[in-house]
Amino acid sequence: MITLKNIYKYYDNKFQRTFVLKNINLKVEEGDFITVMGPSGAGKSTLLNIIGMLDEPSEGEYNFFDKPAHLLKENKKVEYHRNFMGFVFQAFHLIDEMTVYENIETPLIYKGVNSRDRKAMIADMLDRFNIVAKKDLFPAQLSGGQQQIVGIARAIVGKPKLLLADEPTGNLHTDQGRDIMNILRKLNEEGITIIQVTHNEEFARTGKRIVRLADGLVINDEELEFSVNDQEMV
Repeated sequence: MITLKNIYKYYDNKFQRTFVLKNINLKVEEGDFITVMGPSGAGKSTLLNIIGMLDEPSEGEYNFFDKPAHLLKENKKVEYHRNFMGFVFQAFHLIDEMTVYENIETPLIYKGVNSRDRKAMIADMLDRFNIVAKKDLFPAQLSGGQQQIVGIARAIVGKPKLLLADEPTGNLHTDQGRDIMNILRKLNEEGITIIQVTHNEEFARTGKRIVRLADGLVINDEELEFSVNDQEMV
């Protein structure tokens, strides 16, 4: 599904080159659930942004479903975002002036889904995440955990192949975080490929692999023999 070959990310100024990522080689198969970990400044979010086509590598090759993503033009990247990818952020990134219903509906409008189908797809999300009663509320009227659930519903309503989650539990307390991890685990079981960034060792084990970064380098890529994917968090 995803192949990164010799990926570098750096910034040049007059006197020096500052590396964010160095010689990243990574394969992601369909159905994977990968956690990216590492200290602050290790390059985790930059790697996620490159995979999500929100940023470009300075060097190297990125193939997405055997297509050279590093060579795609901007309009093609937008098309990939709409049809293949969903994004979940630490800060939720809901639109404050829109209701829960309207927030979930937004990506479907951009995707060109007709009104009748949109209603059915949103109803399915509201029912699935047990937020039907909150559909007319605004983000400020929700708890952090509820906002993140809406963020996940918005990310997956268009049925993406790949879900990218950058510190999805970073602003939540532990119980809310476990709820979000259980949702991600179930989505992965249904076939969505997930790559998440987290600092939380417990939540990292929700996935099937842990890729550890330090100073822009992959220092370990560990397949988990037993993960929380095998049981629900309590």
